Amino acid sequence: MALLKSAAVVAVLTIFFYRSILAAIPLSFIGFLFYKKNISELAGRDRQILESQFGEAIHGVETALKAGYSVENAFIQSGRDMGRQFGEESFIFREMEVIRRGLIINITLEEMLADLAARSGSEAIEDFANVFAIAKRFGGNMPEVISTSARTIALQIETREEIMASLSGRRMEQNIMKIMPFGILTYVSISSPGYFDPLYENATGILVMTGLLAVYLAAYFIGDRILGKLEEGA
Repeated sequence: MALLKSAAVVAVLTIFFYRSILAAIPLSFIGFLFYKKNISELAGRDRQILESQFGEAIHGVETALKAGYSVENAFIQSGRDMGRQFGEESFIFREMEVIRRGLIINITLEEMLADLAARSGSEAIEDFANVFAIAKRFGGNMPEVISTSARTIALQIETREEIMASLSGRRMEQNIMKIMPFGILTYVSISSPGYFDPLYENATGILVMTGLLAVYLAAYFIGDRILGKLEEGA
């Protein structure tokens, strides 16, 4: 899907700015940048989903501990619950399965959680893994540690969701601004055929359109970077 989107971006820029198939060759670099950006956004979205599901899993571990399970068995039981709650294709069920299989072959729970934190790139999961490892090493009150961590993760997720909701309107406005130039070009081209012809197939026109493309791309990426930084702060 990301590749298809990138190809569509290259096609749109080629048609609107140059009307020459040869322009698709240099514009493919922009398509590559868009592809990397799209993959990064998808990874960020998946990480947020995993964090939210991980918070539910920790609540499950807390409940199992209160019912008398050992810490390791509490994680195994919580993994089963996550499969019923989110499905066996969910991120959290698959990760809890990795933990369960690791425990079977005598990999410590601390190592499994540290591995999950490193692979996911989630700050919330990394914080939990660090706190858990310290509590396990020094014999802390594990139910209390997990309960406190669960509340902290829930608060982080709630705060992030509030910030994301407040930025959703800005994101929508930005998306409208991104497509507006192409809407205007399409409207003028249909209502006044040939109006933009002097901007194509000549050196001056190519230079003008290249300058406009540079301005458009600069605005596009700067706007995305600003919103991205705000969302990262969530």
